[in-house]
Amino acid sequence: MIREAVIMAAGLGTRLKERTTFMPKGFLRLGELPIVEWSVQKLIAAGIERIIIGTGHCSEWYEELAKKYPLIDLVYNKDYAATGSMGTLLLCAEKLRAAAALILESDLIYDAAGLFVLINDPRPNVILASGATNSGDEVYLEADSRRLLLGNSKKKAELGSVYAELVGISKLEKDTLDAMSAYCRAHAEDQPTMEYEAAMSALSRAAVEGKTGKKFAIGIRKIEYYAWREIDDESHYEMARREIYPRILENEEIRAVKREVLLNPGPATTSDSVKYAQVAADICPREKEFGEVMEWICGELSDMVGGRDRIKTVLFGASGTAADEVMISSCVGEGKLLIIDNGAYGERFGKIASSYSLPHEVYKSSGQVLPDTGAIKKRLLDGGFTHLALVYHETTTGLLNPVPELCRFSREHNITTIVDAVSAFAAIPIDMEQDCIDFMASTSNKNIQGMAGTAMVFCRKEALEKIKSYPMRSYYLNLWDQYSHFEKTGQTRFTPPVQTLYALRQAIIEAKTETIAKRYERYSACWKILVRAVRELKLSMLLPEEAQSKLITAIVEPDSPAYSFNELHDRGREQGFTIYPGKLSDAATFRIANIGDIRESEMERFTVFLAEYMKGLH
Repeated sequence: MIREAVIMAAGLGTRLKERTTFMPKGFLRLGELPIVEWSVQKLIAAGIERIIIGTGHCSEWYEELAKKYPLIDLVYNKDYAATGSMGTLLLCAEKLRAAAALILESDLIYDAAGLFVLINDPRPNVILASGATNSGDEVYLEADSRRLLLGNSKKKAELGSVYAELVGISKLEKDTLDAMSAYCRAHAEDQPTMEYEAAMSALSRAAVEGKTGKKFAIGIRKIEYYAWREIDDESHYEMARREIYPRILENEEIRAVKREVLLNPGPATTSDSVKYAQVAADICPREKEFGEVMEWICGELSDMVGGRDRIKTVLFGASGTAADEVMISSCVGEGKLLIIDNGAYGERFGKIASSYSLPHEVYKSSGQVLPDTGAIKKRLLDGGFTHLALVYHETTTGLLNPVPELCRFSREHNITTIVDAVSAFAAIPIDMEQDCIDFMASTSNKNIQGMAGTAMVFCRKEALEKIKSYPMRSYYLNLWDQYSHFEKTGQTRFTPPVQTLYALRQAIIEAKTETIAKRYERYSACWKILVRAVRELKLSMLLPEEAQSKLITAIVEPDSPAYSFNELHDRGREQGFTIYPGKLSDAATFRIANIGDIRESEMERFTVFLAEYMKGLH
């Protein structure tokens, strides 16, 4: 798995003249984005967790880009005007943490398929190449019979033969990069402006000829008709604009997965990159490599709810309901549990507690108004309860419960808190320490925007330690056993959902890129579009606007004999929208969720469809 990338972006770009006098050439535009930002997005979609950009000329442009993408780290080459690309690469290589990385030039446009090819090439060191481009500025590659790099030059006559053309994207191990850096330093006087491809060729040829270790031999992966262009001058820019860019867009459209806008409250719509993340090499999940993937996932999820130093994330191959059952069965010792029930998911807590014959009481509250916190606090104390269970965001109605207030009160009175945050996590900012939440459940297929199949339980470390002596009421769903086994071995006790976890890893990368705050802004913008349409259609919402989460909206069904939810649902599916019926027995509603990878334009289209259907009832 390749987790890091380096983009070399320090050069002056003098051949583009006035275009790059006050701007790095990576910020040339084709379409809506600068070409380097387009590259950053492709790297993120390919599962890259960290991008190191080596800057120089007009570095302030990259400083602004890094503010937009938190996974970017910048390395400034103060000698950029007097050194070649290898001078920048060696500075970046020092910052790498992973065993291997993708290496890219900043002035490229390229089909993302090239990243997939390199990542999946079994050779540890390999560069991407193409057939003839007729660009007028080709870097030709010479290879031996095993497709190992022997040399490069812009002059064919300097090579024994020409196998392909250099694209400017490579996969290199850290040891290889370090050896290239050493070569660069050794030739600082005679080759002060060394380009990185010269260092690659020298190192690879020496390895092929047996002068150094074989591990430094660099393979060439040739894609004959690959769509790419390096932009060094005006003719390249024009070729990119007229020929290559349209080809790349066409290829992306060909690979796009059929778009279904899920307006049901989960599983949520996912990005194509999350879907494609499941297409990975087969691996036994007991391998250390996959254990490291799970460890990374757990750490990143913990950081989203308070920090990995205070919060532990425990994974199960299961649904969100299973995470609720994990908490109820594992986190209530000999005490007494109060459950707040103001919707289907609070009610589910009660059913789980009953199935384990746990001492508990259900506090019923209307799903259409905020619960009476004063009455709940009084009942907690009067009833001698040791545990409180409640739902953060009641998916039945879209009601956002006063969880921080009740949990902080519980902490003051030594009451353990158990929270279902299945449809709140990764949309509502949550800090379990500040909010005084001891145990919290969520799932991979809601606001984190992954695929269904992974349940997670977030635990305050102090609260988790207290349950290790509690009775084991469930074998598979035991929280302490799952946690302690993973801490000791780096593995789950039972087979994890490998592909779902790869998708979750990608979803986390994308959530970190967007940020939870920005994600909630996007969700809220979609909610506003829906609410505006509901008002215009004179429909009613079950909850007042001020009580809504802005994530899920329960809409009262129209009082018309012509209305049929099934018909509304089926017509919506025909146009790519999926909606969900209500779950309350005392209110006829349907629910519209605006979570997942949906955009404002898609919600606008849905409201047009909804208006057409509703107006047709009269």
